[in-house]
Amino acid sequence: MKNRILSISLAVLMAASISSCGNTANNTEVSAETNATSEASISSAEGSDAEASDVSAASSESADSKRLSIVVTNFPEYDFAHQIVQDNADVIMLLKPGAESHTYDPTPEDIITIQNSDMFVYVGGDSDEWVDDVLSSMDQSNMNIFRLMDAVETVPEELVEGMEENEEEESGEEGESEEVELDEHVWTSPVNAMTIVRKMSETIETLDPANKDAYEKNASDYISELSDLDKEFQDVVSSAKRKEIIVGDRFPFRYFCDEYGLSYYAAFPGCSTDTQASAKTIAFLIDKVKNDEIPVVFHIELSNEEMCSSIAEATGAKSELLNAVHNVSDEDFKNGVTYVNLMKHNVEVLKEALN
Repeated sequence: MKNRILSISLAVLMAASISSCGNTANNTEVSAETNATSEASISSAEGSDAEASDVSAASSESADSKRLSIVVTNFPEYDFAHQIVQDNADVIMLLKPGAESHTYDPTPEDIITIQNSDMFVYVGGDSDEWVDDVLSSMDQSNMNIFRLMDAVETVPEELVEGMEENEEEESGEEGESEEVELDEHVWTSPVNAMTIVRKMSETIETLDPANKDAYEKNASDYISELSDLDKEFQDVVSSAKRKEIIVGDRFPFRYFCDEYGLSYYAAFPGCSTDTQASAKTIAFLIDKVKNDEIPVVFHIELSNEEMCSSIAEATGAKSELLNAVHNVSDEDFKNGVTYVNLMKHNVEVLKEALN
């Protein structure tokens, strides 16, 4: 953790240095342009009014055509923002497709990108704890910041029977007051996603009122898709034989399970950085699968799947992906895969897992 904080601090310092160098270069360019303009003015006074008029018109046109820039930290934020703005604004995702969201640290270039954006969107949980340090290094007076965890009601991250604690939590000093860690994976519930999209759209509309009508319509259309998705999950669960899932991996589905009344068992909490479970944890999950006659064991996206495969092999259960939508592969990103696409896959695998 200390190494991570140090690397973020260095990135902030480097970003400040790069930004300063950029300002110096810009000042030099402005100075050169000013000198050139002065010489042109001395040598040819005629037509200066027309030139000034052209420059003023160009500046006005440039200001009018400036596109809104939205910077986000992970894929759900990217998809929600992109569905709202579509071609009317630029959405930049800092997390590279295929990368692990919980170990991402910003580069100096990323920090400058945040600083130059019109709107910055982040989750607000453990995976982007670097954000506070970065934002504290900036002038936030003109920044528009949208935090996902402020848009919906949050719940604490939960340790259920058989689940291993984070190593950092286990190594806490005796007598230290334990801080409640809120579960950050608010987007895994389609109902939460609807609320986030609506509130995000309202914020974007204030920043770009010229496209307000388009943003309202896009958001409304997408919320309708999310509402249909919610209905599909309700139908699957209400007609299911069982209401229990087992995840041989990290568990980022607390909001999803709470929404649809599912119980669960898993190896690690959602924000755990551990990937190797103890023999005790694996044995517990194997026994659970056998005793409760669970037909499918889940793993999350971009996982090595080793633990899930081991449990499936030992029990005869099927190993399947349950997508938490932290991020997508580079191929999926290029193909324009959406949150709804990924969640519809979850509808199908849940039908099998719950029956």
